[in-house]
Amino acid sequence: MKLSARNQIKGKIVEVHKGQTTAHVRIDVGHGVTITSSVTNEAVDDLKLKVGDEAVAVIKASDVMIGK
Repeated sequence: MKLSARNQIKGKIVEVHKGQTTAHVRIDVGHGVTITSSVTNEAVDDLKLKVGDEAVAVIKASDVMIGK
C-alpha cells in the first residue's frame, strides 16, 4: 500500500465496535498507546477488520492542535 500520508503507525487491532452506521476501531500501537479511528461499517466489512489483525493507522491532517 502506497500513500502520500507520511504518518503511518503500525499496530494491532484490539477492538472493533460497530454502531448503526459508524464503527470505532482501536489499534494498539505499543508503549501503552491506543489509537481510535471512526470509520463506516462498510469499511470494516470491506477490509475484513477484526481483533488481532495487524493494521496501519494513517494520519493525514493539515493542522495539529495542542491543548493544556
